[in-house]
Amino acid sequence: MRAVEDWLTANVPSFRGPLSATKFPWGQSNPTFRLESPSGRYVLRRKPMGTLLKSAHAVDREFRVQRALQDTAVPVARMFALCEDDAVIGSMFYVMEHVEGRNFDDPRVPEVEREERAAIYDSYNRSLAAIHTVDVEAVGLADFGRPGNYYARQIDRWTKQYRSSQTEDLQAMEELIAWVSGNQPPDDGLLTLVHGDYRMDNMLFAPDRPDCVAVLDWELSTLGHPYADLAAVLMQWRLPTGPRGRGLEGVDREALGIPSDDAFVERYCERTGTPGIDRFNFYIAFSFFRMTAIIQGVKKRGLDGNASNPERAAQVGAVVPMYAQRGLDAAHHG
Repeated sequence: MRAVEDWLTANVPSFRGPLSATKFPWGQSNPTFRLESPSGRYVLRRKPMGTLLKSAHAVDREFRVQRALQDTAVPVARMFALCEDDAVIGSMFYVMEHVEGRNFDDPRVPEVEREERAAIYDSYNRSLAAIHTVDVEAVGLADFGRPGNYYARQIDRWTKQYRSSQTEDLQAMEELIAWVSGNQPPDDGLLTLVHGDYRMDNMLFAPDRPDCVAVLDWELSTLGHPYADLAAVLMQWRLPTGPRGRGLEGVDREALGIPSDDAFVERYCERTGTPGIDRFNFYIAFSFFRMTAIIQGVKKRGLDGNASNPERAAQVGAVVPMYAQRGLDAAHHG
């Protein structure tokens, strides 16, 4: 901890020690810590230890995109400093402000009443539209992603990532890889900033109002196709409720004030000026494919002893077959 304290003293003008740290239970991919000091609270996010997959755990990209979004309509934490010297704590890390807010792990948001829940979901929608309407050239992110067909590149990338972390043969995933590879929509030229893991549990909402105050976990952000983020939201809603899926399957959404899929998409389209979306089943299937590859990586890190939270890694890894099968269901039935 002394190494971090010395580094903060040298790189964050407002910082004053001494320093203490507590690990957050979240931050499965990149370990995340609350730092306490006389000058205030901070958050440190680092790469995990051990052998990592190529291009994974990109905390430098997280730092860059959040710093670029500081003065936009996208709610993000203030970035203080990035450390690219592995010698300090053994891996790259960055330090950002500690944002006070509520984190909802269950999309049913049982902590609040119906009216506030509806407003939280509207803020959820508004923040996504804000991400997709950022002027990437104006904020210095015009080079934040590669040119060319986003889905072709993503399917290639996540197939390779899945193969790199594969621990057993899974027929549903093999069929899903084949389907998304063979059913890509024509490239429509849409290119925006995308978050890459846009879920309610990756957001903080104000303690006293239903507004999002910080979108977190930008590790997978890039320039890409906005419907990937939108479909990822609806993908999660198709999963079982509770800690296994953290979804909305079987939930009476109207009773809870949670929008239907169609209502959420319609409001998003209004906010982004989108006339409508065709073949949405592809985007849902793609989201399941991509998430299957991601959680397979979490499972492999857990088996290798490199997971930030080994118990959570085992829980996540257990649902890999379910995600692959849900992806196939979306592909064939919408």
